[in-house]
Amino acid sequence: MEQVRSLSQLVDEARKLCAEKGKKRISVAMAEDAGLISAIEEARKLGLVEATLVGNLDKMRACIQEAGANEDDYNLIEENNEAKCGIKAVTEVSSKRADIYMKGQLHTDNFLRGMLNKEVGLRSGKVISHCYFHHVPGYDRVIFVSDGAFNMYPDIKQKADIVQNTVNFARSLGVECPKVAVLCAVEMVNPDMPCTMDACALVQMNQRGQIKNCIVDGPLALDNAIDEEAARIKHINSPVAGHADVIIAPQIEVGNALSKSISFFAKGSETAGLIIGAAAPVVLTSRADSPRAKLLSIAGAVMLSHHQG
Repeated sequence: MEQVRSLSQLVDEARKLCAEKGKKRISVAMAEDAGLISAIEEARKLGLVEATLVGNLDKMRACIQEAGANEDDYNLIEENNEAKCGIKAVTEVSSKRADIYMKGQLHTDNFLRGMLNKEVGLRSGKVISHCYFHHVPGYDRVIFVSDGAFNMYPDIKQKADIVQNTVNFARSLGVECPKVAVLCAVEMVNPDMPCTMDACALVQMNQRGQIKNCIVDGPLALDNAIDEEAARIKHINSPVAGHADVIIAPQIEVGNALSKSISFFAKGSETAGLIIGAAAPVVLTSRADSPRAKLLSIAGAVMLSHHQG
């Protein structure tokens, strides 16, 4: 598959893949928002998904009508209790009646309780993480940032799983051998800065085959990771420096601030996000996200679902 280099191209590649291999079914917990339905309806019309909507029937029908969609195109499941919406929606996925679990208007804690439910959830036996993915004008590739929304202060083992999760997702978008930059404030290993020691360990784990299908380097500061000239000036000789596809944040505040800085400061950029590493792709969007951002997240989930088989 051709490498996805923009989020507009992502939608096109998802359409091609679904035309070849079939649509995916998305199960939406508390689908009671017209903007959300608009994004799902666009994804449906593009041939990416069919949808199961879980929630209050009257509210969902009103939102479908407001979005200009047709109720007959959706599978509606009634559930008026918010906490139970997540359980019902995720059960559709864990029982293989759907492929993707998506958050609607329910609170994030109830959504995640569904995902992590021991009986019907999507636990995979490994670390589950979040990935923002961005296209910034002037860059010839999609930039993946993990973890800025789920794991707060990961240890070295968790970071290794976060790297592998993100690499697997990047590969689903056609990045054959992702270049992974382990982000720190400096590019030199410093025992007084634990994140630089973690970076060094992740590089060694990659070289020994414990982290696969990618090239990991670090510690790297942000400028060295994404700007070839900055790396040259600092005499950093690395296949990753200046060319990173994946940026691994040392902790949640860094990943969150970096991704939101891209969204708000980089005019013309586009951002989407997924939870990855679970037994199926999980779309965790903000209720404030635009329909376009939700569509892009759905497209990413479709690509990952096809890649996972």
